[in-house]
Amino acid sequence: MLKTLNLNPSRLKNLLLILSLLLILYLLFYHHAPPSPIIPRATDAPLTRRHIVFAIASSFQSWPRRKPYIRLWYSPESTRAFAFLDRVVAPGNDSLPPVIVSGDTSRFPYKFRGGLRSAIRVARVVKEVVDRGEEGVRWYVFGDDDTVFVVENLVRTLAKYDHDRWFYIGSKSESYDQNVKESFDMAFGGGGFAISHSLAKVFSRVFDSCLIRYSHLYGSDARVFSCLAELGVGLTHEPGFHQVDMRGSLFGMLSSHPLSPLLSLHHLDAVEPIFPNMSRTQAIERLFEAVNVDPARVLQQTVCYDRLNSLTVSVAWGYAIQVFNGNEFLPDLLSMQKTFMPWKRGVTVDASRYMFNLREYPKDPCKRPVVFFLESIVPDKSGIWSYYTRHKVKECVIPNAIKNLNGIRVFSEKLELDIEEVLLN
Repeated sequence: MLKTLNLNPSRLKNLLLILSLLLILYLLFYHHAPPSPIIPRATDAPLTRRHIVFAIASSFQSWPRRKPYIRLWYSPESTRAFAFLDRVVAPGNDSLPPVIVSGDTSRFPYKFRGGLRSAIRVARVVKEVVDRGEEGVRWYVFGDDDTVFVVENLVRTLAKYDHDRWFYIGSKSESYDQNVKESFDMAFGGGGFAISHSLAKVFSRVFDSCLIRYSHLYGSDARVFSCLAELGVGLTHEPGFHQVDMRGSLFGMLSSHPLSPLLSLHHLDAVEPIFPNMSRTQAIERLFEAVNVDPARVLQQTVCYDRLNSLTVSVAWGYAIQVFNGNEFLPDLLSMQKTFMPWKRGVTVDASRYMFNLREYPKDPCKRPVVFFLESIVPDKSGIWSYYTRHKVKECVIPNAIKNLNGIRVFSEKLELDIEEVLLN
């Protein structure tokens, strides 16, 4: 005879608790999350500069004045790059990438009223550089002739990803309005973007047909984005790429840079020099003095508190130091000060909106923090000494602890991020 099992409420409760505990243990020890799209390849040799090919979109008119920017990051001994122009230029020297004249694009339609037909030629740079068949390429990186890359940081960043899988890596615009007009899922070309070699080979075979279908679009990056979307590839966002769809002073952005390594800066001719009393070229050269010594640390923010004098010190390494009177909350210091202006002024309300948190920058210089800009960097056996000099704008009534401070010296060790630390950024 079969006996029925009678469970009173107390025994039923205990049974449910045991089953719940077993389920939790199963989830903890046996359940595996879906694989991350970021997969370092342990079987390959480490990624180096020589595994990356840069393709730079330029023109006969802009090439002469943009050469100083390219010389900052391009090295013929270690960097592989090609500049694509619309016309032949006089032979250059070995300090610049080889110049290639872009192919004829007259057969492709362009229907965006008021736009520039050159967008087709610039977009087709992606196909033309891949079709060259360069050996040993793992990544293709694209930018404009006024895009400045931090190559060592690019190497560290791209090393996070499997180049044999399909990756399209970049960043959206800083401007909310520009993203609305184009796409929040598109890598803006001036800021630079990367495509894995496996994706690039497939992309190059189909891109000409995409150029015909997407003749109504405005820019080159929109054409690349649309064709990649047809292949089922979405954008992998890396915040270190900077389109710089802003005008005026970039101090607020550079002094509160995201934790991610600096990868690129664009539109340098459209903004003020990033260091005072210098030309644009001289100013970016000063920043690259820091880049060449410790690229991973450049612009990384460190905040210190002086309790004795009630001061807050914010260090954007290799660029500037701000000294605030009083104790500032850390979350406030992580927000960018609005020292810049919209890319397109007065068109719509959206033009003055940005894709990051902002805090106001006082109009009265006496209500601002005291700023010290990078003067020099001296590496030695023990580490790196960086020196920052006070920038005086106006005579203000300030505490003696700040008033008598004319320079700041910072000691640091070179920042060497391993793959696990890069993955967290």
